[in-house]
Amino acid sequence: MKKSVIFFLLASTCHGADLEKLIPALIAVESRGNNHAIGDSGKAVGCLQIWPIMVEDVNRISHMHYTFADRYDREKSIEMCRIYLNHYATNKPDEYAARIWNGGPQGYKKDSTKKYWEKVKRHLK
Repeated sequence: MKKSVIFFLLASTCHGADLEKLIPALIAVESRGNNHAIGDSGKAVGCLQIWPIMVEDVNRISHMHYTFADRYDREKSIEMCRIYLNHYATNKPDEYAARIWNGGPQGYKKDSTKKYWEKVKRHLK
């Protein structure tokens, strides 16, 4: 993938959600800023609590080669989050983007992600 395309993916927003504000709120909710956090019986790790399946999906979307270990690297975790949300949350507001991060591509439709959004929203203020 060309560097200009990667830069676009990483620098752009979802054309709705403000990722510059949303991602720090996601980090606060997911790990309280702990790059070494481990949750969900060891499946979710890093500051954004990324699952292996998400790494695989981000690699598919971006044609990059992130590793499972990259989830412990804050910068790479944020890159993966941007790629994921730019793909699945385009033209979606902050609420939908946060719920997609929590519940997958259709997460904004799931009742189970509403409480997550309330937590994230508190960190956006």
